[in-house]
Amino acid sequence: MFRRLWRMLAGNVSTALLWPRLQLAMKAGLAAGIAFAIAPLMPGSAADYPYYAPLGALVAMYENVAGSMKQGAQTLAGLAIGIGLAFVLFILGSPSPLTVGIVMAFGVVLAGLPKIGAGRDWIPTAALLVLLVGGHNPDQFSFGYLLQMGAGVTVGILVNLLVFPPLHFRAAELSIAELRLALAQQLWDMAKALKESWPPEHEDWSKRSDSLESSARAVRLAVEKADASRRANPRRRLHPRDIGLDYRNLRDLERVTFHVQDVTQVLSDVIWAKDTPFVVPDEYAAPLADAMSAVGDILRSVEEESPEKQLELVEAADSSVKALTGRTGAEQTATDAPSAVESILMSLHRMLRVVKTSAVSG
Repeated sequence: MFRRLWRMLAGNVSTALLWPRLQLAMKAGLAAGIAFAIAPLMPGSAADYPYYAPLGALVAMYENVAGSMKQGAQTLAGLAIGIGLAFVLFILGSPSPLTVGIVMAFGVVLAGLPKIGAGRDWIPTAALLVLLVGGHNPDQFSFGYLLQMGAGVTVGILVNLLVFPPLHFRAAELSIAELRLALAQQLWDMAKALKESWPPEHEDWSKRSDSLESSARAVRLAVEKADASRRANPRRRLHPRDIGLDYRNLRDLERVTFHVQDVTQVLSDVIWAKDTPFVVPDEYAAPLADAMSAVGDILRSVEEESPEKQLELVEAADSSVKALTGRTGAEQTATDAPSAVESILMSLHRMLRVVKTSAVSG
């Protein structure tokens, strides 16, 4: 059942990530075509440089509306600075290897200006284009170059704003669900390992710590992308979403990921590390496994069960962890080696504090 759900989620995530790229490509093509169509209508010498209009449209085509506006404005600012640098060179006299080198060096320095963003690469590029293409009419070329790029940027922003402006809510939702189920699976697999003859036959769970951390980072990027996509987006009114809840779920899952990684490391060391004196006493292995599975069941229930069922699972897991904690404090173990059970129970207790909230509000 879980594998089928996992494959379904993976397929949905792939689709959610692929469609925005195709949508962006189609809108970029549309914007470039419109920009090239209106380029000959530009006044004066600007009509002689029509190919810069579709270039401007492509520059402004970003994955969200706010990003398009920001990137377009930064690009035009970088172009203006670069053109100004080129004119400084013309004032100094005819271009020479020395003066061109100096202007390019200044362009690279100015590219480090704060908040110039996407415009930084256009500063030396614009200066060099004015020098090489402008030839004996740098003023006409500069006028046409900046005007056509400005027209293209405007078209790109308008197309991104008016033609199905993207909202990346679905990808964020699926990423959160995928991480939540991955954490549940990790807990289930570790619980299974506790009930096997040691060393366990399956050990792939012991190598997932880095992948869980990478997944948590990917979820953060997806939520931040969804947040950015709603800014300046008129469709947000038709598709409202509580991004604040997504951020809360993200922070909760990041904390759970940390504790799951900790349990993974502790259990791996107990089983395989030769220099680790800690053990999991045999009499605690089964109840500890049940407690792990119970916490995993809560994570799964957020995606599949009703709030009432989630609360039942929370109470069951809480009782399981508390009962085992009480046992470890009251009983003597059959071995003199220090026990790792208390450390694992502490991590499970911390996970429970987090997932209780998720189970109720998620």
